[in-house]
Amino acid sequence: MNLLALASTPSGYLSGFRVPLVAGLIALAVSWLLTPWVRSLAITKGAVDDPKRDDRRIHKEPLPRWGGLAIYAGIVVALLVVLPFAFPSAAPFPPYLIGLIVIGGLLVVAGALDDLYQYKAKVQALLLLGAGILVQIPFSSVGRIQIQTLGIPLSNPAAYVSLGLFAFPLTAIYIFVVTKTMDTIDGVDGLASGIATIAAATLTIIAAYGHQPRVAIIAATVAGSSLGFLKHNYNPAKIIMGTGGAYILGFTLACASIVGALKTAAAVSLIIPVLVFGVPIFDAFFVITRRILSGVPITQADKRHLHHTLLGRGLSQKQTVWVLYLAAVTLCAVLLAVIKNYA
Repeated sequence: MNLLALASTPSGYLSGFRVPLVAGLIALAVSWLLTPWVRSLAITKGAVDDPKRDDRRIHKEPLPRWGGLAIYAGIVVALLVVLPFAFPSAAPFPPYLIGLIVIGGLLVVAGALDDLYQYKAKVQALLLLGAGILVQIPFSSVGRIQIQTLGIPLSNPAAYVSLGLFAFPLTAIYIFVVTKTMDTIDGVDGLASGIATIAAATLTIIAAYGHQPRVAIIAATVAGSSLGFLKHNYNPAKIIMGTGGAYILGFTLACASIVGALKTAAAVSLIIPVLVFGVPIFDAFFVITRRILSGVPITQADKRHLHHTLLGRGLSQKQTVWVLYLAAVTLCAVLLAVIKNYA
């Protein structure tokens, strides 16, 4: 019996999370082992974050960027190793997943170049929106990265609203928001990688119990790769993930949450992203609101983020990230409880 068949039985392989766990451990090992080499490469190529560039930087010494290269490698290697064994009688890499991997790789490269040349906010926005459009094109009966319907939250009986032609732009905007908020919250050692680990682990649980083994494996690779990188990124950090790292984490998690929500109860599908990505989304809302009230452009970089606020109240970097980790874990626990109630 293959792994996919086992996954559908009560005592199946995925019911114990063994396949996602293997995928996550492979991603963790690759990311962990590859990060020191990426660190040396970033230093050699001059991809270094200078804390003197502006007063938003919290670290005191220059730090190499490009951690996203190791994170992406961990995800891809784990998928290439695990999926052919998990789906021996079916296509292990459906079109939507190939599109996710290829477009995600392009975002990592674009992010690495941004670390060197500092593209304007408009260029970054167009890049992410373009990626959000392109990733919707490849699909098959296995799945598609597109929000085609919206579930009415907590409706009874469960009800959907079809998006029709609005599916393309709404999906692209959703992917942009999740990806960009993951980028903007990356301001304290270990914060973005830790939040990504928590979000990915939650999506793994939702997908595994929702009989979506491929989505569970994808999410598990993100959790593992983020955790492997966190070993080098936790305070005091030896490297930061850079724009490419935030892009691949946000983009992959956004896409996985879309595919994963397709088979989730309509009553809770809309609240999945709100709670899974609650901390970065609230941070973005918090910052944008404060900028509007202050009369400054919403794209203007400043020290109005949640982590800056907590640091300003006297918390250390480690205390700050653990407060936000706790907030993320709490939101994800609430989500799991709600999903269990409506399962």
